[in-house]
Amino acid sequence: METRITTYKKSEFVETETGNKVSRSARISGGNNIVLGGKTIVHPKCTIRGDLRRSGQGHQASVLIGRFCSLGPSCVIRPPYKTYKGVFSYYPLKIGDHVEIGSNTIIEAAGIGSHVKIGSNCVIGRFVFIKDCCVIEDGAVVAPNTVVPSFSHVKGGPPSVVVARLPESTREVVEAQSKDKYAKFVAA
Repeated sequence: METRITTYKKSEFVETETGNKVSRSARISGGNNIVLGGKTIVHPKCTIRGDLRRSGQGHQASVLIGRFCSLGPSCVIRPPYKTYKGVFSYYPLKIGDHVEIGSNTIIEAAGIGSHVKIGSNCVIGRFVFIKDCCVIEDGAVVAPNTVVPSFSHVKGGPPSVVVARLPESTREVVEAQSKDKYAKFVAA
């Protein structure tokens, strides 16, 4: 499937030295605690909560996002939290390379592997681990603490259901699509 060229107004995005394209209307809190791996697109009204991090000594990024990712319009990316031994804490959220997150999706996972596509209007609960090479359909609700195995095709919910096993070629297909999408996201 061929990716169409998407144009944007250069004045509405900031492009970093590593090729990240971040919308000026994205809501980014705690930028010092967010790591973008490079060539990632952060669409308008996307919210990334880097300010939600563990308190205490040492500096640890609270949101780490890999290369060639696309964070859709109005999605919310925030680290998971829990109370452990009476202490409320946030935990880091790690997103791998070549991950696409659809619009209006809420992510509170602990980890999302590489080569993953998450549709629009999804809810990914606290401490979910999505392994490599997965597809999460539009509107899916993945319950907290779920581990989604590699090469899974997930839909529905709550609770969501693995409906198929994806082919081994998923890695190459998703990687090619994410690189193509980045290359065709150009200033008007």
